[in-house]
Formats: sequence, C-alpha cells, structure tokens
Amino acid sequence: MGMIENMRLGRFGIWTFDFEDQPASAIQDSVQELEELGWPAVWIPERDGREALTHAGFLLSATERLTVVNGIAQIWAREPQWTRGAALLLADAYPDRHLLGLGFGAGKPGAKPLQAMHDYLDAMDTATGANPAPRAPMRRILAAYGPKMLELARDRSAGAHTYHVTPAHTAQAREILGDTPFLGVEHAVLFETDPARAREIARGHLHPYLTQKYNVAKFRRLGYTEADIDGGRGSDRIVDDLVFWGDLETITAKLREHLDAGADHVGVQVIGVAPGESAMPHWRRLAEALLPA
Repeated sequence: MGMIENMRLGRFGIWTFDFEDQPASAIQDSVQELEELGWPAVWIPERDGREALTHAGFLLSATERLTVVNGIAQIWAREPQWTRGAALLLADAYPDRHLLGLGFGAGKPGAKPLQAMHDYLDAMDTATGANPAPRAPMRRILAAYGPKMLELARDRSAGAHTYHVTPAHTAQAREILGDTPFLGVEHAVLFETDPARAREIARGHLHPYLTQKYNVAKFRRLGYTEADIDGGRGSDRIVDDLVFWGDLETITAKLREHLDAGADHVGVQVIGVAPGESAMPHWRRLAEALLPA
C-alpha cells in the first residue's frame, strides 16, 4: 500500500487535541511516554492556538524516533513561503520524522477549497529562498474528502488525511487514490459501554462538525440524511459510525475495519477525557492492543 518511504508511521498512531491546553512540561512528559510505549506517530491539529509548525518542532525536539504529523496545518494561518521554509527546516533537522498535513481548515469567506489548495500548492512549489535542501525530503499530505480533493492529494502530495469518516469512505478514498499514495484516517474512540452515556458524550464532540457546511456536505455524500444530521444533534446511526465506543475489544476491532478498507494508517483520537486530565491511561491500553509486541 502507500506507506511513505523511510518514514516510521506504522499502522496506528495517536491523534490528539490534548496538547492544546497543556503546559510544555506536561506535553513533553506525555509525548516521551508515547514514544516509550511504542507509538510510532502522533498527529496534531491546528485549532486552539498552538501554531502548527512550532508545535511539531517542539514534539520532535522532545523525542528521538517519533514521527509527528500535522493533521492539519491550516493554509490560512501562514503564507505558502513560510510554510515551505518551516517544513524544509524540520525535514533537515529531523529527517524522515515530520509529515506536513495541509488543509482548508475553517476556511475563508468566499474561498473555494479546491482552488484555494491548488493556489497554495502552486505558491509553495514556486517559492524560492536561501533555504538549503534538507537531508531528507520534505513530505506533505492533504486533508481530502471529496473526489476532486482526493485526486489533488494523489497528484500533488504523498497522499491524503481524512477526518471523521467511515470505513466505507476509506474504501472510496483508496479507489480514487490508487495503490501508491498514503492514506491516513483519523477516528474518534470513547471508552464508555453505556449506550446512552456514550452517545451523549459523542454528540457533544460531534456537534461542531454536524453544524459546519463542508462537514455536513461530506456526511451527505456518505449517505447520511437530514434526519441523521438532525440539526446538529446527530442520529444514533451517525454517532455510532463516527465515534467507536464500548470496550477495548469492540473499539479495536472497529478501528481495524479502516485498514481492511484500504487505509495505511489510523490515527486514534480518544475523546471523553475531562479538561485538564490526560488520555494516557487509554493510550496505554490501546498500545497493548494495537501495537506490535
């Protein structure tokens, strides 16, 4: 399949918002333990104030082997030339350990995602400067859901990153990408066995996505109806499909469905952790179940 040459990504990684509200010392302790547990990769978003490339650089500096993936760096947060320069520096300082994920993110009024990404990549690829060539290639992937953005990811990057999708979408994405490009899929999980409680927590997590134009369009393409969207509340069907909840065995079996559908890698996002607390106990359990001995 489409694993990226010389990059240590593995089949499963950690996808987390947790580092957004933790001090540097706590982040360092957490990421070092993740590396000790055997997690090969950590995915970080750009949403609540942490700048994507400095965040990635800090995690890389705190570890020795871990691959850090921006999932994603928003294209509106910095000009293409600065994104290119920062990614080149990380590729040189930490060869084969940084993967730049780019995405439309929250967007910009009036901008069309596909054209905006085309233009951004063009600007990155034509930028010039004094930056020397890195010791290892600078790699990038694109956040992609619809067929045209997946085709762009196939043609202009090392592959695609998907977020809040189903194994059925993973199969569709693999068909569009073909065999060679990398496909990294995020999926949320919740260690809660009570259905009512699990769905209540999952709905709180999903509500912002069930009220955003581009995410709703994505869900509609996956076959969900307005009744499933339910004004942002989410039906049991869509909630159960987008958040895998239950015991460890149930959750890990469902995560592997993405691999069976054609994903190269699954970034596991643990939700339901109270603010200020750590998901580390859950990351330890998942490491025992998902990672090679």
